[in-house]
Formats: sequence, C-alpha cells, structure tokens
Amino acid sequence: MTFTAADHRYMAEALRLAERGRLTTDPNPAVGCLIVLNEQIVGRGWHRVAGEPHAEVLALREAGTRARGAVAYVTLEPCSHQGRTPPCTDALIEAGIGEVVVAMVDPFPANAGHGLELLTRAGVRVRSGLMEAAARALNPGFISRFERGRPFVRVKLAISLDGRIAGPDGQSQWITGPAAREDTQRWRARASALLTGIETVLADDPRLNLRLPGIDRHPLRVIADSKARLPQTARLLNLPGPVLVASTQAAPWSRDGVTWWQGPADQAGRLELGGLLAMLVEREINELHVEAGAVLSGALIEAGLVDELLVYQAPVLLGQGRAMLALPGMEKFDQRLHLELIDSRRLGPDWRFIYRPSRR
Repeated sequence: MTFTAADHRYMAEALRLAERGRLTTDPNPAVGCLIVLNEQIVGRGWHRVAGEPHAEVLALREAGTRARGAVAYVTLEPCSHQGRTPPCTDALIEAGIGEVVVAMVDPFPANAGHGLELLTRAGVRVRSGLMEAAARALNPGFISRFERGRPFVRVKLAISLDGRIAGPDGQSQWITGPAAREDTQRWRARASALLTGIETVLADDPRLNLRLPGIDRHPLRVIADSKARLPQTARLLNLPGPVLVASTQAAPWSRDGVTWWQGPADQAGRLELGGLLAMLVEREINELHVEAGAVLSGALIEAGLVDELLVYQAPVLLGQGRAMLALPGMEKFDQRLHLELIDSRRLGPDWRFIYRPSRR
C-alpha cells in the first residue's frame, strides 16, 4: 500500500479524534474517523461511550450527503457485526463512501478482516496499514485481550530516590506531590480495572477510586486476596463502583456490589496470576492498572506479566524503608531484567518514568 502526505495528515487527525474517547469508551476501543471530500474535511467523529454510535456513524452524520464519493479515514477497521450498535460497514456503504483508509485491522475475531472484505465486495476501495503503530499504541489493552488472551498490565510505583515505597515506620502517604497524584488519576481513568493486594488493603486501607472531574465511570476494583482476609470495613467497599475479590478460598461473606471469584493456587498457595488475568479477559478487561505492594508487583514482573512500569520518583530519601519490589527469583546478576525507557517527564518536584521490559 502507498500513502500520500495528505493521507498521513488526515489519519493523524483521526487519531487525535480517537484520543478524545480514550477515558470513556471501555470496554470498546477508542476510534476516530475523518471524512474527506475533494481535500476538504466534511465529517469528524470519535467513539465516546460503549453502546453509543461509533466514530464512523457520527462522522457520517456530520458529513450528510457530502459523504457520497468521499474518503473515510478510520483508526480501526469498521465493524461488520451486530454488537451494542449496528455494523459500521453497512452505514459506510449506504452513505456511498468511495474509499476507506484504515490504520489497522480489528483484532476482534468476529470482525478481523471481515469488515474490509465486505467493503471491498460492495465496491468501496480499501487501503489499510496507514500509521498502524500509532493506532496500536492507542488501544494496547483491547489489542492484548484478543491477540494474547490477557489484559495489558501496567504497574504503578511511587518511590523515593533510593527506591523505597514506604518509610521505616511503614508510612507512604505521600511520597510524591499533588501533580504526580493527579497524573495517576488519569492513568486509573483509562484502565478497565484497578488491582491491588490484600496486604496493601490491610496496611493502607486505600480507596482505589477514580477522582477525576468529568469522568463518571468507575473501573472495576480487584483485590488479590489468596486467603480471603478482606475485612468488610475496608474503605473501598463503601465507594461507588464494583469490587471483585480474587481468592483461592470460598467467599466468607457477601454484600451488594462485591463479587468473589475463587481461582487456582500456585505452588506456594497464593493466587495463580495467569488464571486471574484469564478471568479478567472474560470480563472484558482491557488495561489492568496495578497499585500494589512489593510482593504482588514483584510476582507479576517475575511471571512475565507486566507490560509497562509507571514509576513516579520523588526527590526524597527514606533510608531503611520498604523496597519497591520483592523479586526472590532473581538471585544472580545475570538474571537482571532490562527495561526500556519509553517516556520521562517532570511533574512538579517529581519525575515520571515509563519503562517496558526489554526484549533483549
């Protein structure tokens, strides 16, 4: 496929439109659509909320009759199946769109390539693969759920300059400043679920909720609690939004808004993490945001289940405080895990670093 400079410009705008829905479309992907006729943009749309019209339909509404013979730039292959809304391929064909340019093929099995095939059969010219890397970066969780059978896992750590997550007395609020904590809220908002461990709940009694103006959705809060020790007095149980407790034990109590899931145990008797992620996929969890202690975060890393580390580092020293990660399986220097720095930026007095495990 060959693409012009204008093609790149229009697709870049479609990707910017898609970004607008990144915090609100879950469990659907964020998608943008731009309709261009004679080098003039006549329609714009982005998917806002699951169950509402998709990006293509909104762009077609804006374009009206000017959609006939126009080019539609879409960040993800138009859907060809009846889901929460009717197929977008039907809407594009009925509107008389002459060409569809897509950034990437939909990984959803019911659609994957079928949407492009239907458009081609209807006489619509189709080109795909334009700015695919940027489109994949837009929806890593949605893609991971279908291509790998597990959510995209992001572990958040707030640490001191000497790599501690709590002081010698166990205190950890607050290591980082307001700007870093506000940034954390945006990462929570884009997640399908927030995961913590029972030790964190018992020690810190976190709310683990979303406190971001303008965002009404509540990501699923998941507690990894192998021995079913979660007290009914935990603060997170009294806040809006669903809670799921994953344990190797049967539920010791029940209440509205709380679901217990009994999963398999590993050799140490702890909750088997691969099974936990597989269960979350069944619940349409795309991105899993982890805010846990050293043990659970370390266990996810050692199991090879972490895709990104979101590290906030404050310019403080905590001395003999709690280490950021427990990695008992790394006993030799040559077992070290290499990380690739993806992004770094200053947030007030603190720094935020995004790392990915290196493939080398």
